[in-house]
Amino acid sequence: MIGSIAGNALEWYDFMVFSYLVPVISAVFFGGAGQRAVLFTTLLFGLGFVTRPLGGVVLGLFADRHGPGSAMVLGMSVMAVSMLLIACAPGWHSAGLAGAGIVVVARLLQGFSAGAEFATSTSFLIEEAPPGRRGFYGSWQMVGQAAAQILGGGVGFLLAAALSPERLVAWGWRLPFAFGLVILPAILVLRRSGRETAPRPARDTLRGSTARFLRDLGRQKGRALSVAGLVGGTSATLYILYGYNITFATHTLHLPIRMVFFITMAAAIVMVPFILLAGGLGDRFGGRRVLLASLVGLLVAIVPLSAFLVAGPSVARLLIVQGGLAVFSGLFLGSYSTVVAEVFEPGSRTTVLATVHNMTVMLVGGTSQPIVTWLLAATGSAMASGLYVAMAVLGATLGAGWLAAERRPARRMALARAEPVPMHV
Repeated sequence: MIGSIAGNALEWYDFMVFSYLVPVISAVFFGGAGQRAVLFTTLLFGLGFVTRPLGGVVLGLFADRHGPGSAMVLGMSVMAVSMLLIACAPGWHSAGLAGAGIVVVARLLQGFSAGAEFATSTSFLIEEAPPGRRGFYGSWQMVGQAAAQILGGGVGFLLAAALSPERLVAWGWRLPFAFGLVILPAILVLRRSGRETAPRPARDTLRGSTARFLRDLGRQKGRALSVAGLVGGTSATLYILYGYNITFATHTLHLPIRMVFFITMAAAIVMVPFILLAGGLGDRFGGRRVLLASLVGLLVAIVPLSAFLVAGPSVARLLIVQGGLAVFSGLFLGSYSTVVAEVFEPGSRTTVLATVHNMTVMLVGGTSQPIVTWLLAATGSAMASGLYVAMAVLGATLGAGWLAAERRPARRMALARAEPVPMHV
């Protein structure tokens, strides 16, 4: 379990730290820090989502044959190559667009390695859970992602505090990626040690799995659409409210990058206990109810808090806004993982989840930052970011409402809870 959580944290650290460093990377690879350079850099970030569905399929098939632990180790090995490529890529002034081309390859590899991480690690955590504790154990999936935000925000804060802007652009931005490579061997050891303890699917499960997947997906179209809404809301929350926060606060609100990194780290710290609280509440009262209530709270809070920040941008207001949103986000994310894992029927549950999750993240998560960058420039309104997230969370709220209102036969629900989560991704 420790290896799964730690590896999950590093996987998302690798994916998110690029987002945090967009203001710096735009200057490194596109020779400037203007809106056009930022847009190009967010498009680079979005490329990492293109290969996530492919990674989910390939690493999922590998997991079917060799076990989920082995698939997680393989995914992290691909991630290590991508981190090395970014850390060593030459900048605009020494290689022109060639450096950006190397980053393109690295981002595609990052997306591939992250493709199966959510479904595989969530399934692994839920299978480890004792009876009646799936919600709490599943919430640790999102604790891993919050840990990635804490780690990324902390590393960024230390760099911005220790280095001048010129040194940060010249070489300091490479250190977060090098840091990930340094701690990677320890996490690989943890994952390898737990690799053989994970349940291994029977070899014959591959036979007929495609037909079963298509049949189950067609039979569960309503749930798939609801989960897609939830994934879209999650993507907007993570990649705009937190991943894009550094760019938004420095470029649009003109706040000091060092303090923005600190607030990003602080907000993630605030989020962690609420993630775990939501997981526990889900076990007691039902994850769908907790999910719907927290989403309604997040939806109601986004626009007023965004307006409060935009009306008088300051470090203090940003801290209040990020801290407040972290409470609702934590409650939402803490129940999210287990709900979307359990909503599909056993047999092809994780296959359907991985497909819906990766396709939605590619369409929403991969385009959210370029779209928000364009909206900010086109409208001239700093509220564009908050309104975009509010629309995505509205879709998630509708999806959660449909799931909460759904009536499932008691016997089938009992069976779904009793059966272990299959490891087909």
